[in-house]
Amino acid sequence: MSTSPASPTIINSRVLPYPRAQVFGAFQNPEILAQWWGPNGFTNTFDEFDFRPGGMWRFTMHAPTGAAFPNVSRFVEVEAPSRIVFHHEDPVHWFEMVMTYENVPADGGADANTRLTWRMTFATVEEAENLRAFITDANEQNLGRLEACLKGMG
Repeated sequence: MSTSPASPTIINSRVLPYPRAQVFGAFQNPEILAQWWGPNGFTNTFDEFDFRPGGMWRFTMHAPTGAAFPNVSRFVEVEAPSRIVFHHEDPVHWFEMVMTYENVPADGGADANTRLTWRMTFATVEEAENLRAFITDANEQNLGRLEACLKGMG
């Protein structure tokens, strides 16, 4: 899902059948995060993952074609297990990513599900519009990989 056109923000959201602490933990742990981060077929090499406000996250995404995409981000907020904010600073597109983790009651009333929402805000509407279709699809693939990773851990 994404916001309406003419917005600098792209939003993807999914309800995952796992507790919030477990979903948050799949990002918090760099060994697990490296397994699912990115679109289908991508792998990651993490050089730095300092998961705290002001901490850096430097990694390379490797495409199935062999292309390498260096990424540099800085964590702005880390509020376990409810919120992560980082600025993707380099090298191609600047954006702010706000990730929220919300409890969603399951059929039995327990908070066994988590709504994970990614809100990516770009510097300009034009940049977001140029990337919207690609990013919306890539983020859905990414969320699918997260769900598969969580299932495999169960």
